[in-house]
Amino acid sequence: MEGKFAISESTNLLQRIKDFTQSVVVDLAEGRSPKISINQFRNYCMNPEADCLCSSDKPKGQEIFTLKKEPQTYRIDMLLRVLLIVQQLLQENRHASKRDIYYMHPSAFKAQSIVDRAIGDICILFQCSRYNLNVVSVGNGLVMGWLKFREAGRKFDCLNSLNTAYPVPVLVEEVEDIVSLAEYILVVEKETVFQRLANDMFCKTNRCIVITGRGYPDVSTRRFLRLLMEKLHLPVHCLVDCDPYGFEILATYRFGSMVRFCYKI
Repeated sequence: MEGKFAISESTNLLQRIKDFTQSVVVDLAEGRSPKISINQFRNYCMNPEADCLCSSDKPKGQEIFTLKKEPQTYRIDMLLRVLLIVQQLLQENRHASKRDIYYMHPSAFKAQSIVDRAIGDICILFQCSRYNLNVVSVGNGLVMGWLKFREAGRKFDCLNSLNTAYPVPVLVEEVEDIVSLAEYILVVEKETVFQRLANDMFCKTNRCIVITGRGYPDVSTRRFLRLLMEKLHLPVHCLVDCDPYGFEILATYRFGSMVRFCYKI
C-alpha cells in the first residue's frame, strides 16, 4: 500500500482519508501487514504560513512503516487514532488545536509530542497543511487600534476601546467584515512593548493597528497580519530588538517560518 497522495482540493480530503483507511483494512483482512510510506524532507514546511511538517523540496528519502516492528506498530496506531479525530473534525466542520486532540485520549497518546508527530505524518502523507485538517494553532497574538471585524459570528470592535488588547483570531479563514480607519500597521516583538503602548494611549493619538506575537510569532498572528495587509493595503512597520533574535522574528513575519530552517542548513 503506497502512502503518497497527490495534492488536491480540501473537499477531496475526506475521500482520500476513506480510501487510505480502507486500504489498511483490506491489508489486515487479507493477512498482510499494511505498508505506509512517508517522505522525509530536509526542510519542514510546505506552506510558510501553515507551520506544518511538509516541504515543497524534493524528498531526501522515505520512512516505511509496517506492523513487523513494535515501534512502527505504535506509530501506525497513533497515526490512525489522530486520523480518526481529523476525519470527525472534517465531517462535523469543527476545529481543534493539537492540545485539544491530545486531551481527547491522553492515556493513549502519553505525550503531546506523539500527537505532534502523528499530525506531521498525516500532513506529509496527504500532502496538505494542518489547516486542511481543521487543526488550528492556539492563538498567542494580541491586537489593538483602529480596527473591527467578525470571526465565526463573534464581533471584535477595537474601535470602541482603542488601547484595549484583543486576542488575534485563530480561525483566520472565517474573519470577515473588516473595517479600519488606520493609516498603518505596527508590529511589535514584545508583549511588554505592546502593553507600554497601550498604557501610553498610543492608538488614541496615532491612527494605527498594533499587533504583537508575544515574541516569536505563531501561525495565527502571521496569517492575521497577512490578511490585514491584503484587505486594507496599509504599510506595515515592525519594531524588534536590534539583535539576531529580533532580525529572525522580523524575517519570520516577512518570509514565513521556513526562514528559520534555511538558516540552519
